[in-house]
Amino acid sequence: MIEKMKFLSITGPKEDIDRVIDTYLSKYEIHLENALSELKTVKDLRPYIEINPYRDTYQRAAELVGLLPATAPKTTAAAVSIEEAIDTIDKLDTTMKELMEKETVLTGERDSLQESLDKVVPFTGLNYDLSSILHFKYIKFRFGRISHEYYKKFESYVYDSIDTVLYKCREDEEYVWVVYFVPETISNQIDAIYSSMHFERFFLPDEYEGTPLDAIHTLEDKISSLQADIDAIHRQMADVLDRQRDKLLASHDKLSTFSTNFNVRKLAACTKQNVNTFYILCGWMSEKDAKAFQKEISNDEKTFCIVEDDHNNIISRPPTKLHNPKLFKPFEMFIQMYGLPAYNEIDPTMLIGITYSFLFGFMFGDVGQGLCLLLGGFLLYRFKKMNLAAIISCCGFFSTIFGFMFGSVFGFEDIIDAVWLRPMEHMTNLPFIGKLNTVFIVAVSIGMGIILLTMVLNIINSLRDHDPEKTWFDTNGVAGLVFYASLVLTIVLYMTGNPVPATVLLVIMFGIPLLVMFFKEPLTHILEKKAQIMPAGKGMFVVQGFFELFEVLLSYFSNTLSFVRVGAFAVSHAAMMEVVLMLSGAEAGNPNWAIVVLGNLFVCGMEGLIVGIQVLRLEYYELFSRFYRGTGRAFKPYGKTN
Repeated sequence: MIEKMKFLSITGPKEDIDRVIDTYLSKYEIHLENALSELKTVKDLRPYIEINPYRDTYQRAAELVGLLPATAPKTTAAAVSIEEAIDTIDKLDTTMKELMEKETVLTGERDSLQESLDKVVPFTGLNYDLSSILHFKYIKFRFGRISHEYYKKFESYVYDSIDTVLYKCREDEEYVWVVYFVPETISNQIDAIYSSMHFERFFLPDEYEGTPLDAIHTLEDKISSLQADIDAIHRQMADVLDRQRDKLLASHDKLSTFSTNFNVRKLAACTKQNVNTFYILCGWMSEKDAKAFQKEISNDEKTFCIVEDDHNNIISRPPTKLHNPKLFKPFEMFIQMYGLPAYNEIDPTMLIGITYSFLFGFMFGDVGQGLCLLLGGFLLYRFKKMNLAAIISCCGFFSTIFGFMFGSVFGFEDIIDAVWLRPMEHMTNLPFIGKLNTVFIVAVSIGMGIILLTMVLNIINSLRDHDPEKTWFDTNGVAGLVFYASLVLTIVLYMTGNPVPATVLLVIMFGIPLLVMFFKEPLTHILEKKAQIMPAGKGMFVVQGFFELFEVLLSYFSNTLSFVRVGAFAVSHAAMMEVVLMLSGAEAGNPNWAIVVLGNLFVCGMEGLIVGIQVLRLEYYELFSRFYRGTGRAFKPYGKTN
């Protein structure tokens, strides 16, 4: 169902807008509209332009709240004034910035030492004072690495023929880390030879003392000391936030409210009368909220509200707010996927809830598997609040019912008797057609009934939308309803052996609606009192009308036969479970229960998914396409509901 909406215009002194928003509008759900767009006829109307003074402070408050530990217990925020909230955030922000600056300096020093450590670690095998090496005058040194492949080549073919001393410090799976020494006078030539061997040079700072191992210990001690200082700052920050936790959360909530309230000005307008300036806010409320709001402000001398009952005098379309019983609320998910109903349109939530669950149960009738879907979906919805799980639970309920109707429990058909029939066995003899599976006949009959129902719904929607063509002359309007209902009646009478109406009556029943659908365009022009009734190209009109009529007849036939799939899946489900039981050896009286369980899980998962998709396809293409527009816009309330 769609809640009835009221359009409200709220006005008062400009300086009083914050009080009104905080005192009243935050209590009710109101979908605000742009007042400048809605009140174009009002003179001297101008936008309410002010910069939000709470935005930056609120952003800083949100950042501080983000620093609070997620594992801390939740507390109820105490009430604070907006001035106290701003003061709290300013002080906390200053303190946190000072601590963060100290942390940044210490982190930079730690990272610098870590970089030095990473450079010296590969050379721990060099048992010589680094500071001495780094200050050689006549001997050049190079720290670096060579891949294993080139190191072997260098050692075998080059090393003995050049004036250099190579010291291997360390090796890993890919590289050998080395230091080589060379006289200063020939360093350029030797460097070139090493470069040809893909030597990668590393530059070490000259701040080390002792051996590389000594330097590593010294660096690690310094890094540990800096890390301890950083951890101490983190603890200090956490302690500051923890001590101010309640005030911080209260300030954040207050600033959030005031920042959001201030943004309402973007949709407000101002008008001046004499020396006074007034704000104007426009929006939609549900009829129930509108009455409560009007009652609450009745004694407020500064706040005035005008309710516009005639929606024709309002520029914006009313938004759609769905309000359905709890049982059907999860099915709103399917409606939102297709598109929300317009305000004056029928809400199909309850229809899809009933038909989807019923058709799913018909196609997937099994007591055992239905109960699994019912309980599993219910538990998922209970703990995870998943709408799809609630839909599965409803489908499981109908699957259980049809399981009793078909006499199937986890595929076993010898545990209980079928209340109605066995889908694979029961046949019906029809005139002209012969023997046909009964579930196919029932499925097509259900489809015919649903199509007739959707035609009636289309007529109601078209009347509400003041669309004469879709109401009277469309394939899903009155003409289409008369034609299709006559066709259904004739088929039922013929198949049940009852006398069919006389030829003259059949011509009237079928011929007149077809002629009306053929001439729907000129008939609509007559109703709308247009000057030109017939189109200019009469020949093209006849040809186009003939093919459109042929397409209509074909669509009636194909749409009706589309429901055969409902019976086909009921039969295929029974057949698949028969295969599972045959593979488990159930026919021999000693079934393999592992195969029975796995087979049921497979069929329940795979066929359940396929049936769910197929039923949704029937809903969208065979039901919704006939009567549902889905052109509504969502009701997006400002504020909160207490």
